[in-house]
Amino acid sequence: MNFLKFFFGILLAQVATYVLILLAPAELNETGILRLTIPLLFIALAIAFWFSSIAAHHSKNSFSSERDKLRTDTERYKERITKEAQNNIIKEATKTHAKANFKVGAAFAASLGVGALFIFAQMITAGLLALAASGGALGGYYWRGKQLAKKKPIEIDTLKDRDVIESKPSRIKFLKKEKSS
Repeated sequence: MNFLKFFFGILLAQVATYVLILLAPAELNETGILRLTIPLLFIALAIAFWFSSIAAHHSKNSFSSERDKLRTDTERYKERITKEAQNNIIKEATKTHAKANFKVGAAFAASLGVGALFIFAQMITAGLLALAASGGALGGYYWRGKQLAKKKPIEIDTLKDRDVIESKPSRIKFLKKEKSS
């Protein structure tokens, strides 16, 4: 589209030059050359300003489109980084939970082993107590895990909109005001 604007200006300059040369006298002396060059200089100057304004307008448009492109690229990059961070958090949490579950499982296995060792060593009461305690703890741990699995996990994006720390008015100030009254 800009090509047509420049082409029209160049074509206009050539037509004006051709018309001025046709209107010029047959014999060109010093005053005839001045009569020809002065209007041509004004035409060239006007077209130069015209082309300058077209170029400035095009530059503004390209700058604003480049700025918009940078803005959208930045938003995409930010979203990608946020998703990567969330995935890394999920991976780390999964690793931590797996390690913790392994440690808890090992502790329960050790507790059960100690209870079984007591029973084999004919310390039946201590063995049954160790087995019952570890079984109860294992059942409680399993039940708590089921409760947590049923809950919907909080997404990071929703934390922005909520107040994480809710401030409540202090009762100490209220009590001080009552005492002073």
